[in-house]
Amino acid sequence: MEAMIIDHACDLSKDNNPLKMSRMPIPNVGSTQVLIKVTACGVCHTELDEIEGRTPPPRYPVVPGHQVVGQVAAKGPKANRLTEGDRVGVAWIYSACGQCDFCRQGLENLCPDFKATGRDANGGYAQYMVVDQSFAYPIPDAFTDEAAAPLLCAGAIGFRSLMLSGLRNGDRLGLTGFGASAHLTLKMVQHQYPDCDVYVFARNPKEQDFARELGAVWAGDTDQRPPKQMHCIIDTTPAWKPVVQALEHLRPSGRLVINAIRKEAGDQNHLNRIDFVRHLWMEKEVKSVANVTRRDVQAFLALAAKIPIQPEVQTYSLKAANKALMELKQRKIRGAKVLIL
Repeated sequence: MEAMIIDHACDLSKDNNPLKMSRMPIPNVGSTQVLIKVTACGVCHTELDEIEGRTPPPRYPVVPGHQVVGQVAAKGPKANRLTEGDRVGVAWIYSACGQCDFCRQGLENLCPDFKATGRDANGGYAQYMVVDQSFAYPIPDAFTDEAAAPLLCAGAIGFRSLMLSGLRNGDRLGLTGFGASAHLTLKMVQHQYPDCDVYVFARNPKEQDFARELGAVWAGDTDQRPPKQMHCIIDTTPAWKPVVQALEHLRPSGRLVINAIRKEAGDQNHLNRIDFVRHLWMEKEVKSVANVTRRDVQAFLALAAKIPIQPEVQTYSLKAANKALMELKQRKIRGAKVLIL
């Protein structure tokens, strides 16, 4: 089979072709695993973090990609939940131990043995992949393969971020950054919290225009002061500067939810500008989002089908994966980027 692989960490300002096309054997299925013939795979900022060394080190070489849609092509002898031909998706959570305190509390995203698709196990930038049947999700008929792909990470992590924000109907929500996850979060808010106003902070004027098209009541640069303070802000950027500015835009008792695996180190000096009274006093909160659970993915897919949410997508061939990643790095974003196999 053909696959795009990461075989080392690199600086994307110096190497704009970090993924290498490779020929690999089709993987064998384990007892409770299914073999998936991949038809679509979303492109995520996390892949940039993996390539540039901001995540825990992947196993090298590794096939990235954790927003995977495809059909069950084969299954192990004890994989009885799915049948060949079923259309399924795979998300960032590849596996968890199921036995630790976190797993027993429904917090398998915090499991010390958490394994990530496309980092700790081969993912969907390939024609085939394997995963345990418990971590493959039936895809609702409401979605095409390319529309379903970003729902599995951008949508699911947006869903978890929204739940952690504590947003109530009538509150004001800020979204810092307006890529794949944020635009799906806005669509969720419009359905679940119809009396909430959404404000978008984005550096790129095209992202600001896109946010207004989708119904944001205000959109401006992260440097701009919005007309009102926010009850909650969800940050999806790779930088520290928007975090500091978001804290300033929160009302007393407001909560900032940081939806990012890692922040780029280049602008950490912005943290030195945090002033306790201006940014943190009055019982403001900061909470991070770590991974997703299977329950998040399942709940969001059901909600997305009910609304229904139809992501804005740009499609690329598997061979054009490097182009998609570099456009993401350069913030050339309108919705979500998806590889079609």
